Amino acid sequence: MAAVSAAFAGSAFAAVSADEAKQLCGPVLTCIGAEKAGNKEGTIPAYTGEGVKPPANYDPKEPFRRPDPFAGEKPLFSITAQNAAQYADKLDGMVEMFKKYPNFRMDVYPSHRTGVYPKAVLDNTVKNATACHGADASELKLEGCYGGFAFPIPKTGTQAMWSHLTNYESYSWGGFSTSWVIATNGVASLVGGNGFWQRSKYFTPGATAPAAANSIYWEVRVDSEAPARRNGEKLVLIDPLDVLGVGRRAFQYIPGQRRVKLAPDLAYDTPSPNAGGSATMDDAKVFLGAVDRYDWTLKGKKEKYIMYNNFKATEHTTCTDAVINTKNFANPDCVRWELHRVWVVHGKLKPGLRHIYPTRDFFWDEDSYAAGLSENYDASGKLYRIVTAIAFPFYSFEGGTSGDGTFNYDLATGVWSSQGSWSNKGSGIAPQTPREDRFFTPEALASEGIR
Repeated sequence: MAAVSAAFAGSAFAAVSADEAKQLCGPVLTCIGAEKAGNKEGTIPAYTGEGVKPPANYDPKEPFRRPDPFAGEKPLFSITAQNAAQYADKLDGMVEMFKKYPNFRMDVYPSHRTGVYPKAVLDNTVKNATACHGADASELKLEGCYGGFAFPIPKTGTQAMWSHLTNYESYSWGGFSTSWVIATNGVASLVGGNGFWQRSKYFTPGATAPAAANSIYWEVRVDSEAPARRNGEKLVLIDPLDVLGVGRRAFQYIPGQRRVKLAPDLAYDTPSPNAGGSATMDDAKVFLGAVDRYDWTLKGKKEKYIMYNNFKATEHTTCTDAVINTKNFANPDCVRWELHRVWVVHGKLKPGLRHIYPTRDFFWDEDSYAAGLSENYDASGKLYRIVTAIAFPFYSFEGGTSGDGTFNYDLATGVWSSQGSWSNKGSGIAPQTPREDRFFTPEALASEGIR
């Protein structure tokens, strides 16, 4: 027993062997662990690493406007309630959308593997294959991790979830977003008009040492401007690589109270203020926050239809307002679906802990971990909510993939929300000049929090 324990302690929490890591950046695997080859049917292309070039009508002076480089493409086919059974193996729980809403439609376009990343991020991801590891069997605290995807060849469900949490969008990025809740009668209500600034110190340019366990992999500041009742609200969320020992720090400024307060409840299954009760705090970015409440099982890979290259849904001229003008789900005319290989992770709530989703399934794009969706189940085992990322890559000269915005479908009520929408004029997301550390502190909220 002692000998086995000693051997376990020395190797169980490491990532992969040096020989297995050599597959990265080679003919078989990309640098972040995706399969380079396409599928045998040719419906998923081989990965080229070329990314997507900005179209001729892109104006660098308007970084929030992201013209669609695939605007000339037509759907290959559409999935409807009439033919959904034919594609069920690549829909999983999404089949329920067709059953509940007979007019729901998926327009499936040619697949493009557009996720590309800076060389430093890729180099660090390769290092992480053998260096990044959990401090113990729970993998709730990461050690030895460089500024790249934490586990390019995940061996556990927790590792795959960490690769999603450490997916690269930029070192510093943000903009202005609008969030809408669409009632069952199709009426859209603005619940958030927010300026936001995000940063990942985990990806600090030029860093040569692995990040400490208390390092921040994501932090955000949100300044609300709309609707009028929320004008002046401010929020800071900070997430570290140690989800229990350090844990999320949340600070909130409410104008009516004239003070900054700790907001520890802004996590897990607390209703998101930008989703009108149709999504939880950890539904943000499809999943965001601590991974400690679930036992995560890695089910392997499969092919699945996911929202991808959704420039049309975020472009200010093509689908402005039209995205949210349909009840029960986003306007199908504005949404692009593609076939991609995804990592499948099943989450089961740990005994003695609580969450409104006892079980949930996640599907992460192998080329980015930002694109994907979740299918969340209630206590009776019935599909409760679906969350899908409004994912698109930044143009190749920037690198990174944005998966910040989400569509949240509450099948129990018929209400849906667009959380972090970029389609409205003046809204958008882009890499930005980094803010100083003080900007993400409660002191900054207090000093600036005047309505």
